[in-house]
Amino acid sequence: MAATPNLGLTLGFLDELSRNNNKAWFDSHRPLYETARAAFEQFINNLIDEFRVSDHLEGLSAKACVARIYRDVRFSRDKSPYKTNLAAMIAPGGWRSTRQGYYISIGAQEQSMVAGGLYNPSAEQLDRFRQAIDKDAAPFKKLTQARTFMDAFNTVEGNRLKTSPKGYDRTHQEIALLQLKQITVVHRFSEREVLGRDFIGKVAGVCRAMKPFLNYMTVILE
Repeated sequence: MAATPNLGLTLGFLDELSRNNNKAWFDSHRPLYETARAAFEQFINNLIDEFRVSDHLEGLSAKACVARIYRDVRFSRDKSPYKTNLAAMIAPGGWRSTRQGYYISIGAQEQSMVAGGLYNPSAEQLDRFRQAIDKDAAPFKKLTQARTFMDAFNTVEGNRLKTSPKGYDRTHQEIALLQLKQITVVHRFSEREVLGRDFIGKVAGVCRAMKPFLNYMTVILE
């Protein structure tokens, strides 16, 4: 297991940014941002190395996985120009991948997490998930009730409909799953955990616990 880069630099910068989210401050502290981003990218490169063979990540590097820190404020009431977290998607193709992968976030104010699944699914993706659950929910329930999954995530998260989706009866025995509008799993980390010496091992362990869930989602969506 590779040593964890100094994510204290990353957290420190992001914490300051959360209190000074404006272009003048960011421009005057750009060297600190570059240092913070470099530490995060090294962390992501270390994680990619952990999963390079098992997840077919040949040729992938953090440069392709890490998202821009600039926010799209065109349709938002919040005009803060910068995100207060650094995030990456580890999947074949990187950040813009359409494949299931590991979403990694390091951020101020307890924004550090590992997540995966369908956060903003298309209507077709939701329909395929619901068809799979309607046909046979047992495989999904088995993997989400496994000890390793429960220890890492406890449950599947997501917004849900208040009634049954079109085409399904409200008395369906799996109505709780069919009502989901998002199908995600999330493991959150405290700042103390992020700064711990074994943090990269903890993140890799959570990703491994997520793998059966991602494999299931890949199969039903394809």
